[in-house]
Amino acid sequence: MADPGHPVKCSPVMVDGVALNGPTVNILDSEDFLQQSMAIILEDAVKKATDVKEKVCEWRPPEELKELLDLELRDEGESESQILQRCRDAIRYSVKTTHPRFFNQLFAGLEPYSLVASCIVEALKPSAYTYEVGPVFTLVEDAVLRKMMELVGWEEGGDGIFNAGGSMSNMYAVNLARYHHCPDIKQLGLSAAPRLVLFTSQECHYSISKAAAFLGIGTKNVYKVPSDESGKMIPSALEELIKKAKSEGAVPFMVNATAGTTVLGAFDPLEEIADICGEHNLWLHVDVTNSVAWNPHKMMMACLQCSAFLVRDKTGLLQRCYSASASYLFQQDKFYDISFDTGDKSIQCGRKPDAFKFWLLWKAVGARQLEQRVDRALAMARYLADEIKKREGFRLLMEPEYANVCFWYIPPSLRHSSSPSAVLLLPLQVAPVIKERMMKVGSMMVGYQPHSDRANFFRMIVISPQAGKADMDFVLDEIHNLGKDL
Repeated sequence: MADPGHPVKCSPVMVDGVALNGPTVNILDSEDFLQQSMAIILEDAVKKATDVKEKVCEWRPPEELKELLDLELRDEGESESQILQRCRDAIRYSVKTTHPRFFNQLFAGLEPYSLVASCIVEALKPSAYTYEVGPVFTLVEDAVLRKMMELVGWEEGGDGIFNAGGSMSNMYAVNLARYHHCPDIKQLGLSAAPRLVLFTSQECHYSISKAAAFLGIGTKNVYKVPSDESGKMIPSALEELIKKAKSEGAVPFMVNATAGTTVLGAFDPLEEIADICGEHNLWLHVDVTNSVAWNPHKMMMACLQCSAFLVRDKTGLLQRCYSASASYLFQQDKFYDISFDTGDKSIQCGRKPDAFKFWLLWKAVGARQLEQRVDRALAMARYLADEIKKREGFRLLMEPEYANVCFWYIPPSLRHSSSPSAVLLLPLQVAPVIKERMMKVGSMMVGYQPHSDRANFFRMIVISPQAGKADMDFVLDEIHNLGKDL
């Protein structure tokens, strides 16, 4: 009998010149590396990245950064010490979107519970297509979707799926609306459909046009509905465009409304739009009529990416639209409840269990605190807007309806000029130059852009609960300091 303390040496089993005895990778051998790397993550990517005294970014131009990172992939691997330095460098030269003074995007801040959920997901490497390989995570997704539908107001429930971002949710909506109107298109293709037209606000996210291009609908069949000065879709204009499309022989099938536009943060008049959709039998995306795209990685602060597509349908429409019935995954004679094998409702095969990042966060802080975070962000946006109105050289574009605060900064040299050429300097120089300077200093990040006939203005997104009144004041002071010489 072999001594367990002295395992018997076996002759190597060789296939095609490769030894098959034992594993070639022993994770326990990497325990020290994992501990060191996690310490680097905690110190550099968590503590320092969220420290207001640290930089938001350490800017380097692309060619210089390529040299610093040594991006070339070689035949031989590097030492663990070199790899740990690669980790430090990746963190050092990345933008710290969790920093209290990062206001550049519609996501910001660090959520520790969601971060831990992300780590668990990456460690386990699950896929959320079947209960068989993701039992915990398929149940979590089901529970989160049910709660989200309840909050949307669908008392009788519905259906849904988590997916890789809000743009993907919008693509789901466009395709599902088309399938609902013309189900033969799934098997017969575009030849089975008339000329279909969808309607969306001129302020909508660009993913709607991308969806129309990707799905073969065509971007010219996306009719942009005019918006008012605050960025809201004008219902009467929608009605006119629907009539126009019908008079052209086209078939309207969908309206995409927006609850919080990307630039101005405007909310379309959903009830009026819903009435129009009901009158013309059109699918309405966003409103409680048909489908909703909800991104918890934005205001809810779940780690990227975390996006849900919700459908007010209980007839299996989502399944019928997207199912391919892959027999190696979705066998119908499994020994458990296959209703939790939700992957056939997705256009993806492998799919991360992103709902877990929202679920663990929600379990930890509760719905009440999530609500308070939203209320605080909106109050902070109002405070910033009020401060802008008080300061010389700052002009508010419009009163914020959401967390988007849009404003101009006018340097002293332009404040009292009536010269047309001086006014032209505003869009051409001021905002872009200040943005360049703030990036190179690394003090904060605020976005800018033109809009319609409006010159470049700053668009600041106030979401992170880690940002406070002092940070709002700092932004305005810093913009003035960076641009007062222009």
